[in-house]
Amino acid sequence: MVQLKQQIYAEYIKDRHGLSGEGRLTDFLSRENGQLMLGGRANLNELAQSHGAPLEVVYTPQIATQVERMRAWAEQARAHSEYAGAFLYAYATKANFAAEAVEAALAAGAHYETSAAADVTIAHSLWRQGILPEGRMIFCNGSKEPNYIEAIRDLRTDGCESVVPVLDDLDELRALLTCPAPLQIGVRERAAGNRDGRHPGQDRFGLSATEIEDAAAMIANSRHRLVLYHAMIGSQVEDEAHFLDTLRESVAGYCRMRRRVPSLRYLNFGGGVPTSGYSLGFQFDYAGFLTKLMMVIRDTCAAYDVPMPDLIGEFGRYTVATHSVFLVEVGAVKAGQPGDPDWYLVNSSLMVSLPDSILVEGQEFVIVPLSGWDRPVRPVRLAGRRTCDSDDVYPRPDQPPLMLPDVGEGLVLAICGVGAYQQMISGRGGAHHCLSPEPARVIFSEVAGRLRSRHVPQQDQATIMRLLGYPPEQMAVPLPFERPANQPVLRPLPMIASAARRRMRERVVRMP
Repeated sequence: MVQLKQQIYAEYIKDRHGLSGEGRLTDFLSRENGQLMLGGRANLNELAQSHGAPLEVVYTPQIATQVERMRAWAEQARAHSEYAGAFLYAYATKANFAAEAVEAALAAGAHYETSAAADVTIAHSLWRQGILPEGRMIFCNGSKEPNYIEAIRDLRTDGCESVVPVLDDLDELRALLTCPAPLQIGVRERAAGNRDGRHPGQDRFGLSATEIEDAAAMIANSRHRLVLYHAMIGSQVEDEAHFLDTLRESVAGYCRMRRRVPSLRYLNFGGGVPTSGYSLGFQFDYAGFLTKLMMVIRDTCAAYDVPMPDLIGEFGRYTVATHSVFLVEVGAVKAGQPGDPDWYLVNSSLMVSLPDSILVEGQEFVIVPLSGWDRPVRPVRLAGRRTCDSDDVYPRPDQPPLMLPDVGEGLVLAICGVGAYQQMISGRGGAHHCLSPEPARVIFSEVAGRLRSRHVPQQDQATIMRLLGYPPEQMAVPLPFERPANQPVLRPLPMIASAARRRMRERVVRMP
């Protein structure tokens, strides 16, 4: 009997996604000479060798790439649609508040969108330092408690003229009208949040049509100006045609208001454009989508005989999802139940590192091995070893298993699309489920054309215990998975010498 050759992983990737074992895998990930590269410059295989796993690799130049691409697509769309208004790219900072992410987006030219008082405080500090440049817009969304209102007032009275609070209710307006410095103010249309019935929970945001009229009248009798109309259709563009049809009604609302309020000049269509971080076969025509969007707005404005507004897009997930990767090591293999895939048990916690895997129905992540592309492929499920929770698995039980190389223990996996929301939901620097520590980080940034990296050590037990209120004498217990200094981190990839590791923490790499 002739035994058929089992498919190797590289062949599976080619058959499943049309990708070869070398070259571009996504618009942020590639494989060159058997090495997995993030942004074409950060070698994930070498980083795993140097620092072990789990490890977070943060590559901030990718954020600039995302901003620049979207602005270029918008310029194409403006040309094709003959759209007269400007296009403003705003980073929705709630996706990732980390300083390196926010500063990279600002350096790339993004405007700033806030959702809470602490966020305005960060913006205020960055503005004072000049990191958030003078004139860069700061759009303040969300329901505003007194401390949020006060933070906006403080920023404005300190001299920042470009802060724009976007009203979520009329009480906010009453508080803001007393600001001694004139404010630019926006209104958020409540109907847009769930006009289609597809986004329950979104309908709590914003003002009714009657409240918008009341707000316009109150602002007209004050020192302040109404400048922005916000219509957030949904958090993700799931159906392009439906999104544009829904937006058309909101544009009509803008136009009716614009005919009576000449100071109205911005239309914020929200965000939700998809990103390549979650699928190897990802395709989306950004320029085509923006062209259609601008044509809808252009034609609606023409019907109402009002000027085309300057457009604002809020991009959170799109901006930062692909700039960060988790490297995790398979520490053990456990047989599945009869007829089920085996388990790859990773030295991490998936539900801590990837909270969207259990919070967002059907959420997927691109997971690619660093080695073993010439090994037979096998169906597996991942499970975290650092919790004892049945939810600490990926994919979810109702989803197909992963197809990964038959390497088992020692295989290192790159989990992509983790730069947005994952750490903001699970928290950074805190005490996590089952006291799973945060991994070490290597953070890349680009300065004057050179790539710099710095190493942030793994969260230690003493810090975790201190947060939980344990006395100092109970803090010296080592984490059970901390290795002695002379023990290799990864079985197939020996650690480099400690002196070299120290040099890796701060080095400058000449830009190719």
